[in-house]
Amino acid sequence: MKGAKIRSDFRKKRVRSKISGTSERPRLNVKCGQKHIYAQIIDDTKGFTIAAASTLSEDLKGKLKSTDTIDAAKAVGKLIAQKAIEKNVKLVVFDRAGRAFVGKVKALADEARAGGLEF
Repeated sequence: MKGAKIRSDFRKKRVRSKISGTSERPRLNVKCGQKHIYAQIIDDTKGFTIAAASTLSEDLKGKLKSTDTIDAAKAVGKLIAQKAIEKNVKLVVFDRAGRAFVGKVKALADEARAGGLEF
């Protein structure tokens, strides 16, 4: 199992070396843990988080049947899009952190696009 961890860390570093957020087009970072799903919109030039949403957010806490499903990812995608639009952010760079673009990551991305974000 240790070899898989090393490969995933290498993949994350490789992806992050190619993707960075600017003030005009910040980075939408997605993290899927074992129990929760997290999304952040980050301006890497200033080192500042513009908006954040997760299954632990006050808006979603207690409303979800389960916090590690595709439905939870869709809810987080919708919430991060709402928060980004409130902060006048429409264009983002999608950072999936080395994860495959399937399942929860794809569901979150699709809902963020439906909510008004462009990437």
